[in-house]
Parts: sequence; structure tokens; C-alpha cells
Amino acid sequence: MRLLHLAFTIFLVLFIHRQSFNVLHVEAGDGFIRTRGSHFLLNGNLYYANGFNAYWLMYVASDPSQRSKVSTAFHEAASHGLTVARTWAFSDGGYRPLQRSPGSYNEQMFKGLDFVIAEARKYGIKLILSLANNYDSFGGKKQYVNWARSQGQFLTSDDDFFRNPVVKGYYKNLIKTVLNRYNTFTGIHYKDDPTIMAWELMNEPRCTSDPSGRTIQAWITEMASYVKSIDRNHLLEAGLEGFYGQSTPQRKRINPNLDIGTDFIANNLIPGIDFATVHSYPDQWLSSSNDRDQLSFLNNWLDTHIQDAQHILRKPILLAEFGKSRKDPGYSTYQRDVMFNTVYYKIYSSAKRGGAAAGGLFWQLLTEGMDAFRDGYEIVLSQSPSTANVITQQAHKLYQIRKIFARMRNVERWKRSRGMRRRQRQGGNRGRHIGN
Repeated sequence: MRLLHLAFTIFLVLFIHRQSFNVLHVEAGDGFIRTRGSHFLLNGNLYYANGFNAYWLMYVASDPSQRSKVSTAFHEAASHGLTVARTWAFSDGGYRPLQRSPGSYNEQMFKGLDFVIAEARKYGIKLILSLANNYDSFGGKKQYVNWARSQGQFLTSDDDFFRNPVVKGYYKNLIKTVLNRYNTFTGIHYKDDPTIMAWELMNEPRCTSDPSGRTIQAWITEMASYVKSIDRNHLLEAGLEGFYGQSTPQRKRINPNLDIGTDFIANNLIPGIDFATVHSYPDQWLSSSNDRDQLSFLNNWLDTHIQDAQHILRKPILLAEFGKSRKDPGYSTYQRDVMFNTVYYKIYSSAKRGGAAAGGLFWQLLTEGMDAFRDGYEIVLSQSPSTANVITQQAHKLYQIRKIFARMRNVERWKRSRGMRRRQRQGGNRGRHIGN
């Protein structure tokens, strides 16, 4: 086994040396995640996002008596090698809102988000913060449209969220308010905090009223530009599920039977979008298929997206949601572990070849005593030893790749330093007068 590990290490070092990953000369040490080509970087070193979804963090933390659940979740996640959490930075209207009405914000909810960011920082976890929801939970685009209707706007569809100037103005106000928020725990504005890895425009944007994709394309373009006009420190992604659209009609056959007005290639080629995302729920999308067919779909879905991110987008790709529900017919923990291993193997095999797969975030992490948040996909690490082991093994594998690259980078830095000293000595000798 040790010989196999040594052989892999030698292969990876040689591969990295040949590829150079085009990142060896990046020296930024400010703690922000950045991209170079199809890779994430942290302080100049390769970075892989092995993480989880926990949409509930701000909601729970808004009640100070419940904040220990957030701390426990981060502690358990970090102890299993998880490094990134994706969560909601929105709650629009309704019960315990972040945004009560357009431009009116709930300080108690914001303090909950402040706590989440401060606590993530403590445990070394980076955050992906989503700014809106496609669906009705926590308000969603429907709430924005209803707010505009109440102000006399004639809107016929929730998809007018993407088109109506008044609605877009409401959304831009939220972006500006969240990005400029001063954290009451850390004393750092959100837009200046490296604990945040990335902003997400919307959780799973869909515009079924325009299957051509032009509406979503224009909206992402406009909003990406707006985010970047406020915050150039952080990465940005659109929140896409990965469905192919009109720009690559030959790829549409790979989609499940859904036509939702997004376009994986065109949307992610927008300059302000720094990395691509893909979600994967074959148990929902192919609910009438058996487990074997769902795994076959998953393999093809991931292979195609990783390949396209590498060769067409030339950006990193993050598998931002995946999971298997306990509510599926015939569910077993073994089946879930097989699915997780399938996803993790795709990410690892791409990473070790220098590919674009940059990590995966399972849906969703809970801690004990959170039964009200169970949706079938939940994982409580202390209650799921086999799945927890799969997760920890992936963290270890990705860490090994990072460690090898870091060694390689140190060797390159040493070589450059030695070469510089040699040139300085040679220059000094050439300038010295010799003889009479």
C-alpha cells in the first residue's frame, strides 16, 4: 500500500511539474479564495472545497439561545475535514425575515448572520453565501414580485423577478446592504472578510417562462456586474444546477426531462462569474428509475460537466449540492455511501490529474436536536459513522494533493531565489575592475 502511495506521489509531482497549473508565481497571502484557470487558490496554494450545505445557519443563530447548534455543527464539520459551508444570506418577508420589506432589514437576523461568519472564521471554515431563492421558502422571487405588485407594478409571473426594473432594484438593494454589512462580532465588513469564499446570486435560478435562456443570461450578466462593482475581493457564482441550454443543443440530451431557461455553458461564460456549479439529485430527477440507472446518470452528468468546465469554461467547477434521501424507496445507508463515494471519486480523480473539479458540498449537515430541519437528506455526523468516514477519507485525499502541490511550490520558490542570487553574483563580478 505504501509503495502504491509513493508511486502516486511521484506521478502527481511529475504531472504538476509538467502542467505547472499556471499558478506557481501567485503569492497572495490575504486569505481570500481566488481562481487561476480552472483551480481555486488560497494564499497561492491549490484549494479544494470539501464541504456541506446548511441553509439554516443564520435562521438558527438569530436566536442567541440556539447559537450553540451552529458552533457544534462547525466543530463537528471541521473535525471531519470539512472546509466550506454553503448557506442562505436571505430571508425575505414572512416569519423571522432578514428583509422585512424592500430596504427594511431586521437587525436581529443580521446579528445571526454576523455570528455565523464569526464562528466559521473560528473553525477555519469558508462560507458561500446565497443572496436569494428561486423557490417560495424564505420568501424567494415570489416575495419580491409581490412587493412590486403592492407598489402598483403589473406583473404576471414570478419570473418577472428577472425582468422588472423595480424588482431588480429591490434585489440590488439587498446585495448592497449585505455586502457592505459591518459584522458586529468581528468588526469587519462582509465585503472585506476572507471567511467568505464566494457570493451566490440565487439558489437554483429558473425561468421556465423563457426557455430560450435569454432572460436568465441578461439577469446574471447585470447582477454579476453589480456585485463586482461593490466587491472585487470575493468570488461569485450564479447558483446554477447545471442544465444545458440553447448554446449547446447537443448537450441537452444529457439533461433530465427539465427545461428551465438556464444554460450551463452560456451562463458560466459570463465574465463576472468566477466558477461554475452543478447540483445532482438523480433520486428526484429520475425518481421512477432504479438505483443503478440513477448512478449511471450521475457518472455521466459529472463527467460531462467536469470536462466542459475544463475545456470550454476554463473555470473551476464545484458540485454545490448532492445527496440521497432516506425517503427514497428501498433506501439504505449503503446506497447513500455508494453515491457519496461516486461523487468524491469523480472530484478526486479530476483533481489528481489537474482537472477542473474543485470540490463537493453535500446536502445537508445537521447536528443533534434538530429534528424539525430533517428533510430526508440530512446527515448528522455523530449518527452516521459510515458516511462520516467516507467524508473524512475524501478530506484526507484532497489534503494530500494540496500538500504535494505546496511542496512543489516551495521547491519552485527556492529555485527562483537561488537563480536570482546567482545572477546577482554574476552581475557583481562583471562590474568589478580586474587588473591594472
